[in-house]
Amino acid sequence: MGFKHSDEAVERLKSKSIKPSMQRVAIMDYLILNRTHPSVDDVYKGLSASIPTLSRTTVYNTLKLFSDKGAALMLTIDESRVNFDGDTSPHTHFLCKNCGKIYDLQVPSPVKEVIGMSLAGHQISEIHYYYKGVCKACLEG
Repeated sequence: MGFKHSDEAVERLKSKSIKPSMQRVAIMDYLILNRTHPSVDDVYKGLSASIPTLSRTTVYNTLKLFSDKGAALMLTIDESRVNFDGDTSPHTHFLCKNCGKIYDLQVPSPVKEVIGMSLAGHQISEIHYYYKGVCKACLEG
């Protein structure tokens, strides 16, 4: 097979108490290297040629595990599909309603200050900011 994984993927999994199997490392590597907010199908299509034993169900279950353990973000910005982000730092997302691409945005917000705090007695562990509109490429095209 000859799949070479990155040390970053292995360390990310270990830091989140996820056993770094070959398929899990490959999927994490894909998220780290492909900053396109891929769907389950995108990850499956991107890896299935190099890992013939990989199934869509395995990809879905692995991405769900990553999300549950904080190793990746599950994005529900698009009502028709779920996407995943290997960047778990607090940031916002923009969905182009024309081409469907999802972009990371660095927007000044109180997100970083609120994570881990308590608001009205509730412990905040996640915040999702989504923006929707038409991306620059579609506007220029």
